[in-house]
Order: sequence, then structure tokens, then C-alpha cells
Amino acid sequence: MRTSSNPAFRNLPTSPGGYARFGDAPAGLGGGFGGGPAGQAPVSGASDRPLTVDDVVQKTALNAVVTIGVGVLTAISGFYLLGIVGFIVGLVVALIIIFKQSTNPALVLTYSVSQGLALGALTGALEASSNRYAGIGFQAILGVVGVFIGMLVVYKTGAIRVTPRLTKMIIGAAIGVFVLMLANLVIGFFTDGGLGLRTGGPLAIIFSLACIAIGAFMLLLDFDQADQAVKAGVPARFAWYLAFGFMTTLVWLYIEILQLLSYFRD
Repeated sequence: MRTSSNPAFRNLPTSPGGYARFGDAPAGLGGGFGGGPAGQAPVSGASDRPLTVDDVVQKTALNAVVTIGVGVLTAISGFYLLGIVGFIVGLVVALIIIFKQSTNPALVLTYSVSQGLALGALTGALEASSNRYAGIGFQAILGVVGVFIGMLVVYKTGAIRVTPRLTKMIIGAAIGVFVLMLANLVIGFFTDGGLGLRTGGPLAIIFSLACIAIGAFMLLLDFDQADQAVKAGVPARFAWYLAFGFMTTLVWLYIEILQLLSYFRD
């Protein structure tokens, strides 16, 4: 069983082996849920039936729409300080969902709302700072949609197979990027521009492109993890948990694409 670079998916129980594809029928309940001898979950309601692709798509789409809607309203309102509240609430809720592996719809939707506040405030403040940033938020959304569709096509066609080796490489690259971001932030407190990863120069552009590429491959791993969950037939309520996992990747992609677009506008 492969693990994802996305912490929300890393501990999600799935069936061992094989490369599942979207559209495969569930292969029976399993993966460690429930209390039966074989780890099967009793089907006692709609939330306990086997997970389907439609469940994941619907919950992910709902959370994406909520984030975009709240983001647009926040950007229009001009209350950009709400972004700080959104960031803090989002971080706390994300940690709760990840460590408790929660499938609570209220928590997942709260995360999406908080990210809408944070991203909306960030985008609104950027666009309000100069006319050259007008419409940059819409372009960033289009960029995220393009990456999402592109990686879905890549995954479904099998152009790039998700293997354990590829997974390790992507996880390693993601960790490396995180370390560089942290180092850039810390050094930035003592020097002007830190390591130069966010100054808008050639190095910053290359770094943003690398972050977007890694985010895209993380999305590829997330597709695979969701696919394995569908094949394993985990309870349908875990669609909320999977939707949260997708949202964490999409939020990161939006931030990096927004950052890159701002460099080109400058």
C-alpha cells in the first residue's frame, strides 16, 4: 500500500496492492473499519455503504464551491483582517481532522470556509494594492482548475503510474520545499529577502514553478489514494475526509499559482 504526500490521506486504510482506477466497483468493505473479525463495517445506513467516486466528487466539489464563494465575498468586502482569523482557524481545524481522521462534515466545511477567508483576504489585498494585479485571483483559479484537470487526465490514462518509488520521490521533494520555505522565512527576519525565494526574481520564479510541479504530482498521489479507498469499499462517510485532503492540495496550488502570477505582473 502506498502512502501519500498529503497528510490527510497518509493513514487512510485501503486495500493492499494493485492500481485502482476511477470507475472500478468497490471490492467489498475492509481496510480496518468496523469491529468484525475481518475488519468489515456493518452497513446500517447511507454513511456506512461503500464509498463511490460520485461521493468523493460531490463532497470535493461542494467544499471547493464553498471556499471560492467565501473567498470572493471576503475579497469584495475589504475586511482583509479576516484572513488572519481564517488562517488560524484553518490550521487548528486541519490538525484536528488529520490527527482524529475525522469525517465530520461540519469540521470539513469549517476548514473550507476558513480557507475561503484566508485566500479571499490574500487575493483581495493583493488586487487592492495595485491595478496591475486586477483579476489575478480569477486567473489563479483557472490555473488550479487546469492543473486539476490535467493531472486527472494523466492519472486516468496511465501516462504516469503511481508507484512506490514515485511516491517516495514526491514526498521527499515536498519535504525539501517545506524546509526551504521555513529557512527562507527564518533568514528573512535577519536579512532582506531571505534566500530570495519570494522576491520575484529569477530564483523566485523557478522556486514557484517547482512548488506548482510538486503540488501537481501531490494531486496525482491524492487521486490514487482516493481510488484505492473506493476499491477497498470504505464507508461513504470518508468522502468528507478525502474531500478535505483534496482541498489541502488545491489550496496550496492556488497560493503558489497566485504567487507566480504576481511575479509576472510585476
